[in-house]
Amino acid sequence: MGTTRMVYIVTMLFSLIVLILSSSTVGYDYFQFTQQYQPAACNSNPTPCKDPPDKLFTVHGLWPSNMNRSELFNCSSSNVTYAKIQNIRTQLEMIWPNVFNRKNHLGFWNREWNKHGACGYPTIRNDLHYFQTVIKMYITQKQNVSDILSKAKIEPDGNIRTQKEIVDAIRKGIHGKEPNLKCQKNTQMTELVEVTLCSDGNLKQFIDCPHHFPNGSRHNCPTNHILY
Repeated sequence: MGTTRMVYIVTMLFSLIVLILSSSTVGYDYFQFTQQYQPAACNSNPTPCKDPPDKLFTVHGLWPSNMNRSELFNCSSSNVTYAKIQNIRTQLEMIWPNVFNRKNHLGFWNREWNKHGACGYPTIRNDLHYFQTVIKMYITQKQNVSDILSKAKIEPDGNIRTQKEIVDAIRKGIHGKEPNLKCQKNTQMTELVEVTLCSDGNLKQFIDCPHHFPNGSRHNCPTNHILY
């Protein structure tokens, strides 16, 4: 075998090893930071919420995701305890409540960590860092959708909005990038249920959310007549 061919084979093998190692440790392209509007989330849930919802967007989850739509799920089976998050528990209960059952916040947080958060390594180092990161994004970095809409004079007053109004308001709060909206029709009215903000794989800057609900999807938001 000639020297040139040997060098070529070694180079290809090295590239393949690097690709395998990088894909096993990263495995995602960007993050979705999804927040749910509590009243609409309760209206969309088959089981009624156990407690009255607040007129707020609160955290649903921070999800590492792929551009090709392949999903990352269930990367851990560890249990987060109240003892481990005692210093941030109050903040989490405020910004990341279990809207459907406020007596089981911890169960909700554990599901989000094990199903999604643990898949975000190395940007997300561990479970505590996952929750600290979400607090930072929602509070310190002002990625609170309720506040973003409020600054654009869009309040949760039960008025009818257009998709453009909502999207333009959110774009102003996230450096002109495109969010993703989730709606659902309830009792003949389409409600804004969730808003997703997207960031790069290092959580350093906003990006346009690459995927939206297609036309015909029950979660696609109409051009007009969105209740918020």
